[in-house]
Amino acid sequence: MSADKNLTWSFTEEVAAQDDMTSAARVHASEIGATAVSAGEGAVLRMLAAATGAKAIAEVGTGAGVSGLWLLAGMGDDGVLTTIDVEPEFQREARKTFAAAGYPSSRTRIIGGRALDVMPRMAARSYDMVVLDAEPRDTADMIEHAIRMLRHGGVLVITRALYNGNVADPAKRDEVTVAMRELGKDLRAREDVQTTLLPTGDGLLVCVKTGA
Repeated sequence: MSADKNLTWSFTEEVAAQDDMTSAARVHASEIGATAVSAGEGAVLRMLAAATGAKAIAEVGTGAGVSGLWLLAGMGDDGVLTTIDVEPEFQREARKTFAAAGYPSSRTRIIGGRALDVMPRMAARSYDMVVLDAEPRDTADMIEHAIRMLRHGGVLVITRALYNGNVADPAKRDEVTVAMRELGKDLRAREDVQTTLLPTGDGLLVCVKTGA
């Protein structure tokens, strides 16, 4: 990455100021080995939640609750965040994070288990937004479930879409990079979603459901 691009990236991240509670959650995420969205990515999630008037959001990848705080901040007071994670430690930390931020337990639904086991049981066309903040090699298998869960006009967001910048480099041919590159191509070719790639953070694939 050139110096100018580094400067631009740093500037956009600094513009997205995060509050003390989110900063603390980010520290806790690092301590327990959970990957957290960047401040810039979080700001995009908050904006999309607000722009869609989201009342129901489903998230795969709870971590320590960093992305959850951004999403909750963009939702109305009656919005509910459903978040799925296979790691009990991450879920415990997220519960502490949400409680410390003043969100009542009624605003969050934390589900333990593998996303690919949980998502098929979730209601179709019932979510305004679905966020996949999962291991890149698993994300492609979640797409059909995520789109089924979204209402018409709902938004799907996939993190790590540039995978450390490797996706943009055609010389990078490792398994995960190729998988993320192909996922982007597949989504752009679909007729039931409108898709774009945002270079914020490590890349966000954003899709709006236009099909039934």
